[in-house]
Amino acid sequence: MSLKIPTSKSMIGSSEQIERLREALDTADAVVIGAGAGLSTSAGFSYSGKRFEENFSDFERKYGFHDMYSGGFYPYETLEEFWGFWSRNIWLNRYTDAPKPVYQDLYELIKDKDYFVLTTNVDHCFQKAGFDKKCLFYTQGDYGLFQCSEPCHQKTYDNEEAIRKMMEAQENMWIPSDLVPRCPICGKPMNMNLRCDDTFVEDEGWHQAAERYSEFIRRHEGLRTLYLELGVGFNTPAIIKYPFWQMTLKNPSETYACINYGDAASPSQIERQSICIDDDIGRVLKKLK
Repeated sequence: MSLKIPTSKSMIGSSEQIERLREALDTADAVVIGAGAGLSTSAGFSYSGKRFEENFSDFERKYGFHDMYSGGFYPYETLEEFWGFWSRNIWLNRYTDAPKPVYQDLYELIKDKDYFVLTTNVDHCFQKAGFDKKCLFYTQGDYGLFQCSEPCHQKTYDNEEAIRKMMEAQENMWIPSDLVPRCPICGKPMNMNLRCDDTFVEDEGWHQAAERYSEFIRRHEGLRTLYLELGVGFNTPAIIKYPFWQMTLKNPSETYACINYGDAASPSQIERQSICIDDDIGRVLKKLK
């Protein structure tokens, strides 16, 4: 059966829906968390506004873009300036802590449950909040990893030390040429391990995580599973949103819950199994605690 356009929506901050979600969490045999950019935004990792201006005002003045996302796609003329931007971006969004304890609050709610996390986020916030690495699948990569830009081989490399050196040495938005990361195999420039095009490297760790996720779903088939979708929009719905709907549709004992500020909805076929909350994720988690 195909699923129709979402028709079931919640009232903002509905206390009834929050109570339903609390009960679903309490009674679930397993919780599958599907996390998108909205979760990190709720935690304070915004890519525009004051946070952007405080950290990238020099790039904004020179190039005219007004958010980190646009800056990431700007066609810089040199690798030295490319990495001037990206080292700052990675340090800010991967190696510093989120301003708000949203991920920690989520962990406190589910830490004693049988859980797994599927996420398109690349900022490592789950592990920093205490989530078990073996229960995480970062489908779109990790800001903390380099890969060959070609790529000439299917391997990734931790980049914390390299990024720190770039941050310490950069001047006037440039890094020294000798700090430009290059592939240890072919010598071509390295790139971030982010799924932007068909050069994305799915390394051994990525495939192991994918298998653990598939096994978790197989192991809990037919049980009371809560599919908890947090901050997932329609940029890449085939990764989290659509599979969650389909799995909920197949099993009447499963529940689909969606918390998304401004866009919380579910298809009519699973309306009775759905809990949709249109509110800030961090605020809802505080209420659940």
